[in-house]
Amino acid sequence: MNQQLLHQQYDNGLVLLGEHMPWLKSAAFSFLLPAGTCYEPSGLDGLAGMTSEMAQRGCGELDSRAFWERLDQLGVERSSAITTSHSSFSCAMPSEVLSDVLELYGNLVQRPHLPEAQLNDARLLGMQDLRALDDEPSHRCFSELKRFRYPLPFGRISQGTREGLESIQHADVQEFFQRHYQPQGSILAVAGRFDWDEVCAQVQACLGSWRGRDVAALPQLRPHYGSRHVDHASSQTHLALAYDCAPYESPDYYEARALVGVLSDGMSSRLFSEVREKRGLVYSVFATCFSLAGQGSVLCYAGTTTNRAEETLQVLLETIHSLRDGITDDELGRLKNRIKSSLVFEQESSAARSSQIASDWFFLGRVPNRQEVCDRVDSLTCDSLLGHFLSHLPKNFSLVTVGSQPLEVSGAIDNTFGQ
Repeated sequence: MNQQLLHQQYDNGLVLLGEHMPWLKSAAFSFLLPAGTCYEPSGLDGLAGMTSEMAQRGCGELDSRAFWERLDQLGVERSSAITTSHSSFSCAMPSEVLSDVLELYGNLVQRPHLPEAQLNDARLLGMQDLRALDDEPSHRCFSELKRFRYPLPFGRISQGTREGLESIQHADVQEFFQRHYQPQGSILAVAGRFDWDEVCAQVQACLGSWRGRDVAALPQLRPHYGSRHVDHASSQTHLALAYDCAPYESPDYYEARALVGVLSDGMSSRLFSEVREKRGLVYSVFATCFSLAGQGSVLCYAGTTTNRAEETLQVLLETIHSLRDGITDDELGRLKNRIKSSLVFEQESSAARSSQIASDWFFLGRVPNRQEVCDRVDSLTCDSLLGHFLSHLPKNFSLVTVGSQPLEVSGAIDNTFGQ
């Protein structure tokens, strides 16, 4: 299958990317703007999310209701998200309406109404999102882990804080929008069925005159290590554990990702079978890779009862350390098949592909094609994974517990890794 990345750099700094998927009848785009939580002013945690919400309440000649009705009329599935680095908008639609939707979002990022009368409505939505963390223990645990492991400005979470949300004024939203909704550092990735020349001309017409300042410089990331406890009256204890691994842009990322896959991809993974099925310690356990500011971490979660929390932490660490005994052919085969299956599924979704294109460009400055990814996955061997683990033993642990009793990671690590 012929796969070609299409690329256009505009004079204002905006990067446009595209990939044809002519077998589909849909088109999708992911629009990343350098307006993530790391750019929020001190004391205004949650400003990125509130600005994103306000920007979607009318733009150009359309008020809030008319904007959403127009997207509904066009059959657009849309979403927005806030990460450490970006505010993003994603849309999937019938391919014939791509031009109309690009025009709408061109207005959104340049000429939003930001209606002051709706500021408190946006604030209430932000408060609801913040409170919802209490109903999602794994999300709350990871949010607390991010705050602990990554110092400001990197440790902010998308939901913000109650104090931050209460402090945000309309002028703050206007200033954040003017400063960070800008073409320099923005990525617009399109995938599906479209005419590239028409898309380039459309983006030039909609966004060619867009102007802004340079992306704000950030300090070097220096993570925190150790343990932190968040007291929460409950018979359950939630653990979030992080340790160093290769970041997404590293040549060794596939080895690091594969090791995490052995630990946590599917019901045959080591964490699921050892911690949950054999020991019956948890109702949920998993691990994932995470990259931020050039540094990578493995993030692990386990939800258990308070009286078994210490044992759960010890078995979690022992299972991670079991990778030193080697990877089996069955584990490697299952992992390769899962990764290749995800690539196949991605070919059926213009939305998934546009998101992946934008992410790859941000982290790598390029987009690996499917054959390159498949070749890299095929090159993995049991010996190469073992060699990577032994030369990059887990270190620099951060542990957050949410529950009634705290845990310390240092003693558990000494018992397991002999550090």
